[in-house]
Amino acid sequence: MEDNKGYRAHVLVVPYPAQGHINPFLQFSKRVASKGIKVTLANTIFIANSLQPKSSGSVHFDTISDGYDEGGFARAESIDEYLSRMEAVGSKTLAELITKHQNSPHPINCIVYDPFLPWALEVAKQFGVLAGAFFTQTCTVNYIYYLQHRGKLTVSSIPGLHVLEPQDLPSFISVPGSYPAYFEMVLNQFLNTHKADFIFANTFYKLEQEVVDSMSKDCSNLLTIGPTVPSTYLDNSIKDDKDYGLHLFKSDSTCTDWLNTKPAGSVVYVAFGSMANLSDKQMGELAFGLKESGVHFLWVVRASEEAKLPSKFVQETSNGGEGLVVKWSPQLEVLSHAAVGCFFTHGGWNSTIEALSLGVPMIAMPQWTDQPTNSKLVEAVWKVGVRVKVDENANGIVGRDEIKRCIRKVMRDDKDGNEMKKNAKKWRELAIEAVSDGGTSDNNIQQFVSKLTATA
Repeated sequence: MEDNKGYRAHVLVVPYPAQGHINPFLQFSKRVASKGIKVTLANTIFIANSLQPKSSGSVHFDTISDGYDEGGFARAESIDEYLSRMEAVGSKTLAELITKHQNSPHPINCIVYDPFLPWALEVAKQFGVLAGAFFTQTCTVNYIYYLQHRGKLTVSSIPGLHVLEPQDLPSFISVPGSYPAYFEMVLNQFLNTHKADFIFANTFYKLEQEVVDSMSKDCSNLLTIGPTVPSTYLDNSIKDDKDYGLHLFKSDSTCTDWLNTKPAGSVVYVAFGSMANLSDKQMGELAFGLKESGVHFLWVVRASEEAKLPSKFVQETSNGGEGLVVKWSPQLEVLSHAAVGCFFTHGGWNSTIEALSLGVPMIAMPQWTDQPTNSKLVEAVWKVGVRVKVDENANGIVGRDEIKRCIRKVMRDDKDGNEMKKNAKKWRELAIEAVSDGGTSDNNIQQFVSKLTATA
């Protein structure tokens, strides 16, 4: 029945199989689908079995294989082995998926792929279809990796960042030799992007204007299409688009029920994503910093991290309503709640752009990869928060006094705190402007669709 719909073209999107990549791909897919394009999102078999997505009138779902259908990445002996096997098996199954659609009413006209999977572009070219590389991180981070790949990275080469210290660079660069397989992967994103018909960046033009303009000189087909946040929280142009729709984790109403009992702007929301692994010492300092700050807090602590919390901490802070510790939270609902006045974050890009889109000031405590650069942007460029200072005399631990200082600086109703709140509101308004009808991101998606339909 659905194949009889009057779609103008058919796009196949292929994200890297991780939640932080799948979500922006899905939101981009919804935007493209709203323009009358059929969109199919291809997860790996393992991810599809974990998420159990259901096709709708907006985005359809299909699968390819990474060679680890029963256990995904966890079954691989190393990142090198995983990527190698995924390239071999993924290329074959992606080609089979394209072939399957060739004789359908809506054959695939374009593949939008994650540059972590550069082989997907080669498959697209084998079939003579358009290809677009979708970078899920900030344009700044992408440009840093691009310059590093080209051997042209210098401190002065990143526009808009003013003074760039070594600790502001992605950790793969600032800590040479750390995670070499991942470092190779982020640089290999640019192996063949010169062959791509489109390069998409999960940002919006006014947020990174100087960097976008500079990178566009090297990548003339660069299109900013973000923020990839559900439409309900921005322009509300896509019906019932309230969440990402795909979750490796589930939650209930515990968080919002608790927040409903707190005054406006009184709560620090603390979450470090699905991968951060803080030391026992750091968990303790963070716990006591939150407790001693005198501010209400909602802290997401994964089940695997709970044993690191100080003894009786949860009981002592929850009894008086001072704090709430949960295993997972509906982050968009939490960030959009009036009671939340600050987001204490690891600085991952999805979390950062959600906070920007919802007008929430931040405290950034970066751990690795792109997070140090994002934290630099939050504090020094966008001026919507602060970055914690690490105590080098304490093996890189962020102490409780520094945590209290940062919380009070952002939450306080004074010149500094109010300036951050004002800037947060400004970036939210500009994010909404970008994705709304006629905005820069909306126009770029329309430009993509126009070229797509012209060649379909």
